[in-house]
Order: sequence, then structure tokens, then C-alpha cells
Amino acid sequence: MDTSDFVIGQRWVSHSDTGLGLGIVTELSGRRVTLGFPAADEERTYAIDNAPLSRIMYQIGEEIETFDGERFVVRAVEDLGGVLMYYADDGGEELARVSEVKLSSAVDFSAPHQRLFAGQFDRNGAFRLRMATVRHQDRLRASDAQGLIGARTQHLPHQIYIAHEVATRFAPRVLLADEVGLGKTIEAGLILHYQLQTQRARRVLIVVPDSLVHQWLVEMLRRFNLRFSIIDQGRYEAESAFADLPDEEDEDFADDPSANPFEAEQLALCSLDFLMSNPQAQEDARLAGWDLMVVDEAHHLAWSPEAASPEYQLVEQLSTASQGLLLLTATPEQVGVASHFARLRLLDPARFHDLETFRKEEARYESINNAVTRLREQGTDLDDSDRKSLKGWLGDDFDRLISAPDPVQGIIDALLDRHGTGRVLFRNTRAAIAGFPERRPAAIPLPCPEIYDPSVRYGMTALTPEITVDEELWLAEDPRVGWLEQTLTQLKPAKVVVICAHASTAVALEHYLQLRAGIRSTAFHEHLSLVERDRAAAYFSDDQQGAHALICSEIGSEGRNFQFAHHLVLFDLPANPDLLEQRIGRLDRIGQTEAIDIHVPYLENTAQAVQFRWFDEGLNAFAASCSVGVAVQEKVSEQWEQAIGGGSSEQLSALIDDSQTEADRLRELLRKGRDALIELNSCRPEVAQTLIEAIEAEESGDPVRQYMLDACDILGVDIEDHSEHADILRPGEQYQAGHVTELPEDGLTVTWDRQQALQREDMAFMSWEHPLVSGIMESVTSSGLGKAALATMTVKALPAGTLLLEALYTVHCPAPESLQLSRFLPVSPLRLLVDVNGRDLSATLPHDRLNDMCSNIRRRTAQSIVPQIRPQVETMVDHAERLAAPHLEPLRAQALEGLGQLLKPEIQRLESLKQVNPAIREEEIAFFREQLAAAEAAIGQASLSLEGIRVIVTA
Repeated sequence: MDTSDFVIGQRWVSHSDTGLGLGIVTELSGRRVTLGFPAADEERTYAIDNAPLSRIMYQIGEEIETFDGERFVVRAVEDLGGVLMYYADDGGEELARVSEVKLSSAVDFSAPHQRLFAGQFDRNGAFRLRMATVRHQDRLRASDAQGLIGARTQHLPHQIYIAHEVATRFAPRVLLADEVGLGKTIEAGLILHYQLQTQRARRVLIVVPDSLVHQWLVEMLRRFNLRFSIIDQGRYEAESAFADLPDEEDEDFADDPSANPFEAEQLALCSLDFLMSNPQAQEDARLAGWDLMVVDEAHHLAWSPEAASPEYQLVEQLSTASQGLLLLTATPEQVGVASHFARLRLLDPARFHDLETFRKEEARYESINNAVTRLREQGTDLDDSDRKSLKGWLGDDFDRLISAPDPVQGIIDALLDRHGTGRVLFRNTRAAIAGFPERRPAAIPLPCPEIYDPSVRYGMTALTPEITVDEELWLAEDPRVGWLEQTLTQLKPAKVVVICAHASTAVALEHYLQLRAGIRSTAFHEHLSLVERDRAAAYFSDDQQGAHALICSEIGSEGRNFQFAHHLVLFDLPANPDLLEQRIGRLDRIGQTEAIDIHVPYLENTAQAVQFRWFDEGLNAFAASCSVGVAVQEKVSEQWEQAIGGGSSEQLSALIDDSQTEADRLRELLRKGRDALIELNSCRPEVAQTLIEAIEAEESGDPVRQYMLDACDILGVDIEDHSEHADILRPGEQYQAGHVTELPEDGLTVTWDRQQALQREDMAFMSWEHPLVSGIMESVTSSGLGKAALATMTVKALPAGTLLLEALYTVHCPAPESLQLSRFLPVSPLRLLVDVNGRDLSATLPHDRLNDMCSNIRRRTAQSIVPQIRPQVETMVDHAERLAAPHLEPLRAQALEGLGQLLKPEIQRLESLKQVNPAIREEEIAFFREQLAAAEAAIGQASLSLEGIRVIVTA
């Protein structure tokens, strides 16, 4: 540089300290220049010969902002004695004259070439990372596996199918009703993960019974990396306490004038019991608004045409404040058709609007099922009778569907929607899903010791009599303790899960086994923190030096599955049949490879013996899953209470007989009442297998590990080898915390292998959709990292000093988030390589090959080169824009086609339903029409955006 390069009033930027903002030349004195930086309220003087400054000159089409906040688009530029005058418009009829002197000092260079000219360029690696990130994002968004990658679950066809079928819908409203042990919580978690990962949902509310809050919190975090916040009475009391503080002591809450805890969280979890007890919380939850709400144990929501329970009314109110709704129950029809209809009514009031109409529809299921069977077997080669029936069920839509590209599936889907529950109800049964282990119950009757007073040998206390006496006494005298020690010794080295009702019992047993019997064991109970529970579970799962036995309180039967163990000891028995099933269900899951041995020690001539016989003979609850247990218990509750309380042997025999009869009756009702159309639509194995193959291809550890190795190298994260398939990530000396928000200060142990992830829950499973990986990818694309780079390479065929420009374009489509246009118009990266003559060399020098040839230029040298090559770079950018332009229109056309395929059938569906259901409002149909029109308009405004450039100078 020399003195003639500077004129007072010009705007320059310091590329050695970009935080100063846009500077203005205020003084020239000899070989020195002084700039004021109003944004930083500083003034600095530089030697002109080596000033780390870059001239800022906006180009036609770029946006500028004045110091008073007005924004303009540059239409022409004039040089007036070295100071630029911009002729710009703000949407008005006339162009405004804006001198560069009046430009805002707060500057953010978004265009890649602006960053290059301002000296804000990166090394080669950052540009490579940006290119790789955009390409990976585009591939993932186009993949059938998107949203289903990286869950710490087995890939079970029925779960994957349901998750994909439901999650890809707009604002899904469905009932997940798989039988016990088939994984409804996992299905719900997969759906949530998909919806959040694809940004189809941002705000989620989960409402569960109080006893399941912890289970859901753990499952969502451990399996899906979803961090929900519990909202309970304690949270409200804390908020109230802060609200009472003086303003100066309440700084953390000053930015939240609403004081609505539900609005403060994107992912909220609360209990139905809490909501019912707190009217303010009910109102806050309703006003917060949700994209998706999940309600577990939905069969407890009572309803009849005459009245609805308060719980049902509350969920109904909340469901109107949520676009999507997932109801979970293992017993959809257990308590009657009216109750079943009530849940369907919550999901789709337009479709299920009248109970009597629903009853009449159920009577037609058999004939519809027969027609569907023939459709699947014969295709559209139907006789006149079938055509007449289908025409009667579908009306004029039959003629449209029969000539559609896939007529069989189209007709079946329409029948499911209008004459069955298959569109909103998914139910798989153990009978239809293979993979469940054999259960082998073993009764161990033991004499009741004298330490237990005869008055407490019957009744509810007698189920856990140890809590009535001193700990040292029952540990010494209770025969179950000695039997447990002997059994654990005999079963070595097999892993054994021991479950008892109370934490105090679990702690006492674990201390006894560890300290007195010398058996490696660990405790798992509600008084441990989440971290301590994780450590206990990891210690138990360790094959080499881990615990032999895990001693759990009742909470140990919630939220944790231990399929690697196949011995279960029930140190006591619960009163509730569902709790028994929940205990056994920790081992009896799909994926269990061994028969499950269930050891049941009980004290003779006590309530424990009665409970064992009732579970075993009355419900057959040990040998097989029992989904009707609670309903049977409600039916025979008086007999059961008499027997537990010490009734006669005749009363016990009558209880067992009546329980058997009622259980058989309920099971038959469930079997006969099940809509066969549901099973047709609840798992399509061929579709599920294709999805699983796509997921496992994306979960292959090598590509994501290589991406993370490159990213960590650039972002200052140290990677240390841990073991096969596992590494430790730690912040390094050059750590860029702003780009890596999910990495703990003390580091993170990760595995790249899903099988290892299933076995080692203490390791984070790294996949493309893990928050650490997706967070880095989002940070790279939303920041300036790698937007501009300067490199050199040696090519004999090119003379020294030849310039090439590698440009990265992506599709940019500004639109409201509610339209979710990324589903139809993905990033679609376009890479071009041009020279100053406008030749497209992209095919000649692919990106990967160019990476191998390029090397970095010393920063000081690069800063001196940039001003000299600026005219050629601007020319090459223009050439790249010209070459990129023709690529946009095909992408728009493809997006419009995808948009129509999604929304037009929904509009047609509502229009068809409206003809037979007056409950459908015209506004509902108008909403989707407006969505379609707005999305079409937005896609029409889509443009190609220059996302990154690498300028290459040949040596």
C-alpha cells in the first residue's frame, strides 16, 4: 500500500481484529493512516506500508445499512475523489444516494467474496469442512433414514415402520397401541426424534402418570439424546420465589415477563397428576402452544357420551393447543368400545364424531377386511360385486383411485382412512411379532421366620414384611436372604437382576452381598442421582470386571432394560399386575436371546404365597405377558383383598377360578374386537427392511468419524484413542466452544459402533444425528467458517499466477418455518470451478482431487495477494453466477411436485370426508389450501446463494 490508496472518509476493515467493525479514515500523516472505529469506540494508527487493512467496496446487488439503521440494495456505484457514492433503493420509486461515510460501523460480511476482500478468510481445511458439511446435510435430508439415525435402540421392523409412517406426516395424530414389551415408548421417541431433527416440530409436551416421569426423562435422553425439562410443583414454587425477589436479585428471570414455565421450555415433561392439582399449570400449558403432545397410559382417560372425566377434559383442551398428538396405551379396547372411541375422538374429531356411527362402522369391518385381502391378492382385477362395494364405500373417489399410479395402495389407504381406524391406530401383537423369549418361572417357598409378627403376615404390609423390623434382624433371619446369597453364588458368572419394592431393602441387600457375602453387586434405586444410576448400570453391564448382581428397588423396573441378563429374582411381589409385568419386562423384551428364568422366593402361609398363586394360577402372569391383569384385579378386587388379608383356602380357590374366567373372557374380547385392518397397516416388513438398511448404511461409523476427525482438528478438539471403535473427545488449546456446544469441559467418551453403543450406555453413540455432530454441522453452515479461503497449488500445465475459483452454491428459500419447505427444496449443493475466462473446470478437477493438490498460503502473504487479485476474483464470481443460474429451475419444479404430492391428497381427503361428515369445517380445508398457495409462492422466490469460495493461485 501507499499513501494514494487512502482518502479521508473511506471505509476499511482490520482483518487482524474484525471485532472493531467498519473503520473510517480520519487522518493521513506522512506514512501513517489513522482510522476511527465507532462500533468499538476506538481509534488506531497504522503504518501504511504494512497496515492489516482491507478496503470495503460493496457491489451491485449487495445490501448496505446506514448508521441510522436504514437498509438499501446497491444498484450503482460512483467514485467521487476516492470516496464511494452508492445509488441504492429501499423498495421506493427513486434511488437514494448513500455516501460510504454514512455506512453503519457494525458490519457482518455474509457474502464469501466480501469476507475474502475484508481479510476474513480461512485456511483450506475450513473450506473443505464447509463443503463436506453441506454435502452431508443434503444427502441426509434426501435419505429415507433421515430422523431415524443414531437412536440407541435395536432396529426392529415394527418399530421402524410405525416411526417412519407416523413421523413423516404433517402434525401426526395417532394412537400407539402395541402390546406390552413391543416398545411403544421407543416408537414415540423415534417419532419425536424425527420430527425434531427435521424441524417439523420444535415444541413438544409429554404428559404421563406421575410414576413414569423419571422413566420418560431417562429414556428420551439415553436413547434419543432429547433433553426434556420436568415441570412440576417444585418448578412452580421456585418460579414464584424468584418472582417475589427484588428486581436487582431477579436478573435471571428479567427476560421472561410471561413467567410461564411451559413457554420457557421447548421440550417439556410433566405428570397428569400435577396438572390436575394445579389449575394455573393447566392454563399455562394450554396457552404455551405445542407442535406435538404425547400422552402415555391414555386408557386411563375416562369418557362416555354423557360425561367425561376431568382428566379427559384436560387432555382434550391441551390437544386443541397442539398440532400433533400421540396417545399411548397397550389396551385400546380393554375398557369398552366407548372408551376406545373417546381416544380416537381426541385424535381426529372430524373423522370420529359420533359414537353410534362408529359402532355401525365396526360392524362393516369384516366385509372391508375381505375386500382388502382380495385387493392385495388380485390387484385391480376385481369382479363386479367388489367394484360395487368399493364404489359404495369410496364414492366418486373410487374412479380416481382406480386409475392412480398405485391403485391398490391408494384404495387401501382410503378405506383405512374412512372405514377403519388404521390411519390413526397402530397396534402390533406378540402373536404377530417374533422374537420374544420363553419365560421359566420357578417358585421357592420358604418358611416364614418368627421375627415377622403373625399380625403382619397377611395384608398389604405382608408383601414386604422386612420394612417392619430392624435391618440387621431381617438380614440375619429372613430365609430369602440366605437363599439369595446361595443362588447368586451358584449362578456365577451369569448376570442376575434382583428387584424388590423398596429402596431401603435394595440398599440393605446390596451392602450384605458386597460386604458379607463377597458377591460383586451394585444398587439401583430412586435415592441415587441420574449419574449414579448410569454408573451402576454401566458397572453391571461390564462383562469383565462388572457386578454380578444388580439390586433394584421398584424404580429399577422403570426406564432400564437389561436384555443381556436372563436371570430375574423377584425378592418380593407387587400388588399390581402391571408392576409385575413391568419388572419381568426389563428382561422380557424383543432382542432377548435367552429364555428368562424367573426366581420367586416367597414366605409360606403369608400374603406372599397368596399373591404368587393368584399371579401364577389366576392370571398366568409369570409364564406369559398379561395385558388384562389390572382389569381382572378391578373385577375381583373384593375377593383379592379378602385373600391377601388372610381369607380361607376356599376363598382363595374361588378367587383363582374367577380370575381365570375373567382373564380368558377379556383376552377373547380383545382378539375378536381387534380391527384386522389395523394389523395390515401396523407393520409392512418389506418397507421396514428397506428403511433399516438405509439407517444402518448411514450409521456406519467410518464416514461420520472421518467427518468429526476433520471438524475436531479445525475446531480445536483433541481426540484420544480409547479402545476399538471408541475415542475420547476433549477441548484442546485452540478449542472453539462456540462451534462445539455439546462437549463437556471434562471431555466425552464416544463410540462409532452401534453394537458397542447398545452394550455400553456410558459411551455416547456418535451418528450424523447426535447433537454434537448435528450441532457442529449447523454451526458451520450458519457461521462464516470456511466461507472464504485462499490456497496455492502447482500444476505443470498451468503457468504460475493462474487463478481458479471454486464456488459452492446452495438453494436459499426464505419462508415461514411453519411451511417446512426444506422437505421439498433441500440444500442441493452445486460446486463449480471456473477460471478468469469463464471456463467450467468442475469435471476436470473434482473437489476431492483438488483438495489433494492444494496447500495453504502463509497468512501474511495471502493478505498481500488479495488486493492484487480482487478484480479477477470479482470476474470469476460473475462467471460462476452465470453458470449456476440454469440449475435453479429444475430444483423449483421438483419441489413444487413434492409439495403437491403431500398437500393435495390431504385437501382431497378432507373434501371427501366433508361430504359424509358435517363436522368438518370449511376453515380446515381452507387452511391446507392456503398452506399450498403460500408454499408455492415461496418456492417461486427461491434463489441460488453463494455459500463459499476458495481462490486458488498456481505456483
